[in-house]
Amino acid sequence: MTLQQLRYLIAIAEFGSINAAAQNLYISQSNLSTAIKDLEQELGITIFTRSNRGVSPTNDGTELLGYARQVIEQADMLESRYARGHEPHMRLSISTQHYYFSLQAFVNVTEQCASEQYDFILRECATGKIIDDVRTFRSDIGVLYLDDFNARVLEKAFDDAEVSFKPLFRAWAHVFVGEHHPLAHKKTISFDDLRDYPRYSFEQGNENSFYYSEEPFGYMPHARNIRYSDRGTLTNLLLQFNGYTISTGVLSTEMYKGIVAIPLAEKHKMTIGYIMHKKRKMNELLEGYIDELHNVIAKNDQVNGL
Repeated sequence: MTLQQLRYLIAIAEFGSINAAAQNLYISQSNLSTAIKDLEQELGITIFTRSNRGVSPTNDGTELLGYARQVIEQADMLESRYARGHEPHMRLSISTQHYYFSLQAFVNVTEQCASEQYDFILRECATGKIIDDVRTFRSDIGVLYLDDFNARVLEKAFDDAEVSFKPLFRAWAHVFVGEHHPLAHKKTISFDDLRDYPRYSFEQGNENSFYYSEEPFGYMPHARNIRYSDRGTLTNLLLQFNGYTISTGVLSTEMYKGIVAIPLAEKHKMTIGYIMHKKRKMNELLEGYIDELHNVIAKNDQVNGL
């Protein structure tokens, strides 16, 4: 087993495909496949399962990834400390629900990084994918929310994935509408007010369960529903069409102009936090990202810090 093989292993897990990892590492796909096959033969385990959609780690592979990350991080620290002129290769991988503050914290960390070598990844994805990314060490942490409705189901999923949840802040649920929406002038909005308007929600893919929804009260029946997969689409829908979505009340930069967040009359508190694998060791870069999450959140008056 070599450090290079472990670096290959981590890259494949992060990119979810041998081809994508090979392109990023500037080596041939065949050489990368051979390196992983040699490692599997040496250890007597199968590290990845392969399908048309890419690769995913087996249970043995997930455990190996946990150790591999620790070994590579320690090796990079040693090289940075003792190898003259060596710049540490910084790695940060985040999976998150579609939150502005996750992106802003990521941007802040990137701007502050002094290293000449780094690989940073931000994935805005469905709730089930976030949990799986952290479970398989594809991402360092995942950002999502809990409330009284989804907590029992998601906490069970956290236990199964061997991840722990750390709260960042609590916020009352707010309704997001465009500034020209007929309800935009209201101080609070009730569900009766929303009955005649389309509801916007992020599409959750194969795990499209009410418990995995990114929006509170997603389980309530509604006559008009529009689903989408990115924040840009949501912003355009709110600006150009008289629909609504429910979230934390923390507006993104692109939403400050033209979109308003109005408290929901039905008092409903969301706890937003992050999950991290129980075997994942916190490093300085990850601590910096979490600090930036707190910094960005602290600047918004719609939340209550914990």
